[in-house]
Amino acid sequence: MTPEAQAREQIDAQLLACGWVVQDYKAVDFSAGRGIALREVPLKSGPCDYLLLVDRHAAGVIEAKKEGTTLSVVADQSARYASSLPDFLAAGVTGSLPFLYESTGVETWFRDERDPAPRSRRVFTFHRPETLAELLTEPDTLRARLVKMPKAHPLATTGMRDCQVEAIHGLETSFAENRPRALIHMATGAGKTYTACAFTYRLIKYAGARRILFLVDRANLGEQARDEFARFRTPASGRLFTELYNVQHLTSPHIDDVCRVTICTIQRLYSILRGEDLAEGADDLSGAELAAALGTTRTRDIAYNPAVPIEKFDFIVTDECHRSIYNLWRQVLEYFDGFLVGLTATPAPQTIAYFHQNRVAEYNHERAVADGVNVGYDVYRIKTRVTEQGGKVEKGFLIDHRSKASRAQRSAVLSDDLDYTPADLDRSVVVPDQIRTVLRTYRDALPTELFPGRTLVPKTLIFAKDDSHAEDIVHLCREVFGRGNDFCKKITYQAKHPVTGKPAKSKELIKEFCLSPTLRIAVTVDMIATGTDIKPLEVLIFLRDVRSRVYFEQMKGRGTRVLTPTDLQSVSGADARAKTHFVLVDAVGVCESDKTESRPLDRQPTVPLKTLLQRVVFPAGRDEDTLTTLAARLARLDRELDQPQRQQIAAASGGHTPATLAGALLRAVDPDAIAEKASGKPGAEPQEVAPEKLEQARQQLIAAACAPFDKAALRDTLNALKQETEQALDIYTPDEVLSAGFDAAAKAKAQSLVQAFRDYLIQKRAEIAALQILYSRPYAQRLTETMLKELEKKLRETHATWTEDRLWDAFAITTPAKVKGRSQSGRFADLVSLVRFALEQQPVLEPFADSVAARFDAWLQAKDTAASGLKPNASNLNTEPGYRTFTPDQLSWLHLIRDHIATSLSIDADDFGYSPFAQRGGLGKAHQLFGEQLPKLLGELNEVLAA
Repeated sequence: MTPEAQAREQIDAQLLACGWVVQDYKAVDFSAGRGIALREVPLKSGPCDYLLLVDRHAAGVIEAKKEGTTLSVVADQSARYASSLPDFLAAGVTGSLPFLYESTGVETWFRDERDPAPRSRRVFTFHRPETLAELLTEPDTLRARLVKMPKAHPLATTGMRDCQVEAIHGLETSFAENRPRALIHMATGAGKTYTACAFTYRLIKYAGARRILFLVDRANLGEQARDEFARFRTPASGRLFTELYNVQHLTSPHIDDVCRVTICTIQRLYSILRGEDLAEGADDLSGAELAAALGTTRTRDIAYNPAVPIEKFDFIVTDECHRSIYNLWRQVLEYFDGFLVGLTATPAPQTIAYFHQNRVAEYNHERAVADGVNVGYDVYRIKTRVTEQGGKVEKGFLIDHRSKASRAQRSAVLSDDLDYTPADLDRSVVVPDQIRTVLRTYRDALPTELFPGRTLVPKTLIFAKDDSHAEDIVHLCREVFGRGNDFCKKITYQAKHPVTGKPAKSKELIKEFCLSPTLRIAVTVDMIATGTDIKPLEVLIFLRDVRSRVYFEQMKGRGTRVLTPTDLQSVSGADARAKTHFVLVDAVGVCESDKTESRPLDRQPTVPLKTLLQRVVFPAGRDEDTLTTLAARLARLDRELDQPQRQQIAAASGGHTPATLAGALLRAVDPDAIAEKASGKPGAEPQEVAPEKLEQARQQLIAAACAPFDKAALRDTLNALKQETEQALDIYTPDEVLSAGFDAAAKAKAQSLVQAFRDYLIQKRAEIAALQILYSRPYAQRLTETMLKELEKKLRETHATWTEDRLWDAFAITTPAKVKGRSQSGRFADLVSLVRFALEQQPVLEPFADSVAARFDAWLQAKDTAASGLKPNASNLNTEPGYRTFTPDQLSWLHLIRDHIATSLSIDADDFGYSPFAQRGGLGKAHQLFGEQLPKLLGELNEVLAA
């Protein structure tokens, strides 16, 4: 069979799968089906390979070439065929045929000649006949409508953030230019999903999109997306999106054609295309985690599924596309003949490259903080002696050992000293007091440095190293805070439901953490590190290091969400005034370690050691990720073994140790080691060696590195020892805090804010009424609430983060010895204290209400002193301030007046008509108590208390 015949055989099979009936021109039978692909049809310019007819009318042509042919040069040939129909086939056809394909059976390109600027695009296979028939009935093409949409239907921007408007404008410009892929970079919390709802609505209503696929990485992210679509109100009518269009969140293999939006995980879509069942719980894993569990790092191969044709979706939106879906699962993304739109908060270079460098919007965390869309963060660094230096238990001590797998404990007397490094903590050695010391330091810093005045512990998320580590943290956290089980819980894949004992649903755990007023601290490994919204979070504690910059940014993103004061107070108490920032408590130096874009050695963290060992026995299972993952596991195991256990491995492997086995595996994937092997020269560079020799050397190194694992005895021994791996529990070593406080970056940022605030006060002192008064000593006139609100408004206009809370925090970081407490109410009036302290008019920064209370007591004392020669009130011989001068009823009203001035800066007679005075008799009662002295008394209190 010739190469051309082989290509046509493949094309025939693909056409049949897509619903076409393939016939020879001389044996045409239109009754055989709606879509006929006729071979070798004689045209004016010669016979074409395939003429596509739908409902007996010519619709398109296919030009077939042998495999390996570059098809861009073939496009002119298919165009000639499309415009040279014989008269008996040209009936009903205006101009040339619209649908043109060039194909080798391996590669297929398609274009619609009716598009504004027809451009060939690669497609997975051919479109179905009914699809082409439907397209022919439309007055213009999707791409033509996309060109018209921005001008014909301007974006309604009411209620939208500038970054969302920017993203949609950029995306629609990209669509109009017929660019197949577009990336939207928006910071966590900036409203990516809302933006997706907005442009999805426009694509359906104004561009005529039939169906849009919204791909997510985990099931809980799909639920969030579904809820966002359900809340989205369309700008034209104000109706809910789901009242106009059906939205389907796929939890089964059936895609409903009437749904305009389908939300699905990448792994479920893969199983649908493959016609396979999805394992229970697979939707709760990310695409990368599932691929690792399935044992592959290659692209997830798929075949054509007639039930889900390539034209099923016009647009594919991939949420959280910074993950590996554009790598491992790219065939699933590229299966459909539709535009690809990526949404991400942390784009890696590989992500940007996948989307053809077409970043249509770039809205990073720094811009989001400046705009008040996100909150920023401060780093609070905790260093303990054990965390920094490790520790030692001398021989002769009775010490417990705990199995990591079963958590069963045994006791043994140490025959040698137990020396451990910081890297061993919570892996081979657990030091309860190290965890306890970090948690205790955090607890003690909460009311003083981190969140002064708070009653409830802020919602806190702790990142642990693994599930066993998380378990230890949970129990110690309850102990340190002296609270019950409902105060701190674990949210990991191994978390159990408290009643049924079965694995808990991630959605239930996260919802409880978000809403429960009693659950204050959650401990996780990486389950809620990315993507999941937990807006009330105000503290992230890192008890594990993270080397990946992208992953670290995603973890930090959990704390950036903005929350209204009302919503925050509903879960964190009335004294949680507003979420102005979050605190990153760094207990391991995570902010100080180098971050790279490189991947960790353990690239398949969910794959058991047993599976890895079995996989490398077979040549097909020896891909790079498997080899590096196995090397990482063996190196870790080597640190956890004692000498007798190493001897067992040596006996089973012919003298190897886990470390030597790991080293051989890593050399097998090291380009430099491969080049040296191939050339026989030390220091040889890969580019100096022929590719075929490099490949031969690579295979030799891999075979040699994997050869020891052919022995079942070694595999069994490694598995058994892994199960036996224990953690030594060092209960003897007490830990101590070496240092605790905000890091240098937080201090520098706070100092910058303080300086900018002072500069602003100096610059605007002649323009803003409140500043004119506060600058004058003595004050030229009385400061009013209206004046102070004007100042507050102008501060916010200058910088969205210049709130009373944020400014107060900045002074607390830069001059902690001069900041005294935090008010529980009346924060608005604290702006007076902030300005006075910044202008060095008062030596300490204290809540305005505290200053008013101190002045009020001093005023009462002065009154008593002045009246010392008078007889005390007959009804009260109390020595407290004011009782010599005022009656109890008068003092009660004076305290109300004091509190009013503390929150509103001043008081006059009109204020007695409002609460709390109105409930006690109002102005009439005040006159009854104080008589003609009332106006003079109010003036005196205004001057003395607010001075």
